[in-house]
Amino acid sequence: MKTSCTDFIRAVRERRPATRELRLNFDGIAVLVASNSQDLNAMLEDYFSEFVAAPGDGFTPDIVITAHEGAVPDIDEPFTEKAPDPGKTKVKEEYVNCGDGRLVRKRLTGMLFAFTAAEHLAVGECVRNCNQVVNFINSRLIARHLDRGCYLGHAAAVAFQGKGIALCGFSGMGKSTLALFLMNEGCTFVSNDRVLLSGDLPARLYGIPKQPRINPGTALHNDALRNIVDSEDRKRFAALPPERLWSLEYKYDALIGQCWGQGRFALRAPFSGLAVLNWRREGGATRFAEVYPPDRLDLVRAFSKESGLFFAPDKPEVRPATSPEAYAVRLAQAPMLEITGGVDFAAAAAACLDFFCGGQREQRCR
Repeated sequence: MKTSCTDFIRAVRERRPATRELRLNFDGIAVLVASNSQDLNAMLEDYFSEFVAAPGDGFTPDIVITAHEGAVPDIDEPFTEKAPDPGKTKVKEEYVNCGDGRLVRKRLTGMLFAFTAAEHLAVGECVRNCNQVVNFINSRLIARHLDRGCYLGHAAAVAFQGKGIALCGFSGMGKSTLALFLMNEGCTFVSNDRVLLSGDLPARLYGIPKQPRINPGTALHNDALRNIVDSEDRKRFAALPPERLWSLEYKYDALIGQCWGQGRFALRAPFSGLAVLNWRREGGATRFAEVYPPDRLDLVRAFSKESGLFFAPDKPEVRPATSPEAYAVRLAQAPMLEITGGVDFAAAAAACLDFFCGGQREQRCR
């Protein structure tokens, strides 16, 4: 690239100074998000409300991210398309590798993200695409954990009675829905959609502060989530056939603090096991069986996740593990439960607590 990523970031910051600051504490990782938009600042503060740092002079950021509302500067460089994920056909992202970092552009929105080992910037219609700014902030946490040797998992996670349970499944299986059913049993939310598994012992789960995004079917079948959908939409959704209801693409943010109260979202837990959803609707009785990860690489693949464009390792020679075999060895440090047969979230939630937490459901705190 003719201009370094560092120079590009510096130029954007000089042109559109980010003076509105939001201080966040993600399980001891201090993140400063600065913006030139009061609206964006307010939206991010609401989204990350559980993690806003307490006032005081002791805040020293580990990560500084700036988000700049405004037109994206022209890049006099050809972008390379990122190949779609397996099973997908649409190109969503393109990138330019710089000597000191990377630029990533979102095809649909035009949002541009620039990052080096020390600098992190988003520019474009940030308010309109606040979800992409949220994802960028979370990607910086993921990158930090990957640089520390963690394994990236495509999973949700909850904690209960000092034990952490990861939840994964193939596309559309309902890992987030199961996590929210477990919340009704007194669990603490740890992560949605992405989780980091430590590379050392004792094994730990690290969460990402991304709020669950749920479909109307999940909202209608969980009392804690009913108020997310207004009364007219609830009536309309309730009249749909089950298959149609659960296949709707419309999504709602289920903010943990609003639905279950403060103190129910943590970002770390011991790794006590993995539940894998491998069921189907109209599949008969729900069944549960303990399996051994090295013997079931097909299920391990439901958990393992490539790091993607938003991770460029601090030490290129030290890359995170990606093979199913490497993941299987790591996952074998704790029990693994396969859930098959028909879809029954209440039964699955009860089985997870009984299997991983020793039948301690009667001790749950509501």
